Parts: sequence; C-alpha cells; structure tokens
Amino acid sequence: MTWQKELKSNINNINDLKKYFYISKRECILLKKIVKRHPMSVSKFYLSLINFEDPEDPLKKMIIPSLEELNLTGSYDTSDEKSNTKFLGFQHKYSQTGLLLATHKCASYCRFCFRKRMIGLSKEEILQNLSRAIRYIENHKEINNVLISGGDPFMLSTKIIADFLEKLTDIPSLDFIRFGTKIPVYFPNRFLLDEELIVILKKYSKRKKKIYIVLQVEHPKEITKELQIVVNKLIDSGIILNSQTVLLKGVNDSPEILSKLQNKLVSIGVNPYYIFQCRPVKRVKNSFQLPLYKGYKIIEEAKKMLNGHSKRFKYVMSHKTGKIEILGIMNDEIYFKYHQAKDKKNSSRFFKKKLIKSAGWLDDFD
Repeated sequence: MTWQKELKSNINNINDLKKYFYISKRECILLKKIVKRHPMSVSKFYLSLINFEDPEDPLKKMIIPSLEELNLTGSYDTSDEKSNTKFLGFQHKYSQTGLLLATHKCASYCRFCFRKRMIGLSKEEILQNLSRAIRYIENHKEINNVLISGGDPFMLSTKIIADFLEKLTDIPSLDFIRFGTKIPVYFPNRFLLDEELIVILKKYSKRKKKIYIVLQVEHPKEITKELQIVVNKLIDSGIILNSQTVLLKGVNDSPEILSKLQNKLVSIGVNPYYIFQCRPVKRVKNSFQLPLYKGYKIIEEAKKMLNGHSKRFKYVMSHKTGKIEILGIMNDEIYFKYHQAKDKKNSSRFFKKKLIKSAGWLDDFD
C-alpha cells in the first residue's frame, strides 16, 4: 500500500470515533458541528498510540475534538500573518527568513493548531506560484533561509518537493532550507514507504544547501520506534533535525513530562529548538493555553532535570511584533527579550511588564 492510500483510511468523522470510546448523543451532535468548522483527521498509526481507557490521555487531547472548542475566546490570526503576506502563500516577517505555505493539509490535524483558520479547509493562503516566490527571494538578498510549512509540506508529492528543492537550492543568497513537519510523528510511513523521498533529501542536502527539518513533538509517548527509524534515516541523509514543542495544558504541563521529552529527543539525535507558548487562538486558547507565569515555572523546574544539550531550547511566544523570549520573573515583574523582531528597532530589545499571574499573552499585560 502506498502512503497516499494508507492516509485515506484516516478517521475523519465522529461516528467512526464511537468505535474507540463512548460519546453521548448530545456530545455527538456538538462535536459534529465542531468538525464541520474545523475538520478532524487522525492517522490509524497515531490512533494506535492513544489509551482510550484513560480520559486524560495526552495524545487524545491533542488530536480528538472536544467540546471546549466551542469556546470562541481569542483570535484566528494571533500573529497577524495577514500583514506579513506579500502574496498568496508567501510571508516575509523577519528580514532573513522567507516563509512558504505549501499546503493546507496535514497527515492528522492538531486541535491546538495556530493556523486553525485554514488547515484542512481553504487554499486561499497557500502558495500557487513557486516561480513568483523564487523571484521575490532572489530580489531580496537579505533572505538567507526559507521555511517551507503549511499545513505539512511532506503531504506534497515527492516530485513537488524535489521541484521546490531544485529551485530553492539554486539561489546563491540562501544558506539553508527548513521544513516544518509533524508527519514523522503522526504518520512515519510517509518516510518509511517512500525511499525516493529520502534519496531526494539526501541529494540536495549533501550536494547543494544544508537542509533542516524541524519536528513538532509535544509528548514523550510520541517518540516511537518508528519515529526513531525515520530520524536515523534523515540523519544518515545529512539532514539536521531540530524540535519544537508547544506548551499545552493537560498534555505536557509538568516538569517531569517536559524534561523526559527533551531528554528523549536528544537521545535519538534531535536538537531542542523552541518551546512555544500556546497562542490565544479561537477554539484553542481555552483548551490548551497556560498562563505565562505557570509556564515559566514549569520550564525552569524542567531545566533542573536537563543536561546542557537538552536545555538549549528557548521559551518563546510568536507575537505579532516578533518572537519574544520569556526570560524570567523577579519580584512582581516578568522579563522579556525580542529573539526576533518584525520592526528592526525592537531587535534584541529587553523589556519588562508588571506580573499578572493569569496573563497568557503579551497583550494581556496592557
């Protein structure tokens, strides 16, 4: 079976979920309304990792729709991606980085997705013209790296991925190319059943530009033997692997879980990169966001259980003004620093706010 055919067996409706756990009639009606607005899709592989006898199973929380998604507190574009869009599917927020939104599809749909407004729904923000993006990058020499995201770019055919790499690696001003993905976690057979994909990645990474893959991993249970095989294949192909994690209420919001996750990632050859504050996205904020005060405390406790390599990550929030690192808390103040800034005047700016223990986002302090 090809990986494309295997994905067609994903669980994508509430009636099929009833085979795995009890759903009341009322819940069924409401969940169907949610799924109509924000599609559900779960690979059979990821489904097999969930303990449905545990109502608090962290993987279940991340992938199965819940009634908390009825809460509309927040915004659908918390990082103001609209203002950074230069044309369909191409964003340029930070001077050195170009962002390509290559697809609106994923192998499974995270319920905490910050692009919930578009994932699985609309192609209105997806790149339609790669040549136009190439011209833009060539004309903006300050761009030295490109991030290919979406959706998940490895939902594209291997032929299309090869086309992206062929054109991007020919641009002299680019130093490296990144892919953001959770497919090795959700659906490792994308890499295990398609040897041509590995060959393509190896070809371009070893002969032209260095390729980075940023894995999205939220919980130690996601580090399966299948993921480890994929990681080994990618490392052998010359790919550099980083990880990013969203801090999520009820999923990884304990020092023990977070430290175990980071240590396991390092043990399999993946470099910790970012831990993100969950964005205040509609139908996400209420379910998953922790206050910054609590998040900082959890992360600092976790660091006590980490070695130098496993605590190289930065705790950040992707605010509309930039990527802001949460540095520390002293007395009744919380300290921040711009790790990256949309406006150059904010680059590396250090600032503080009066501590509000319930605040989950920078705007909550105003």
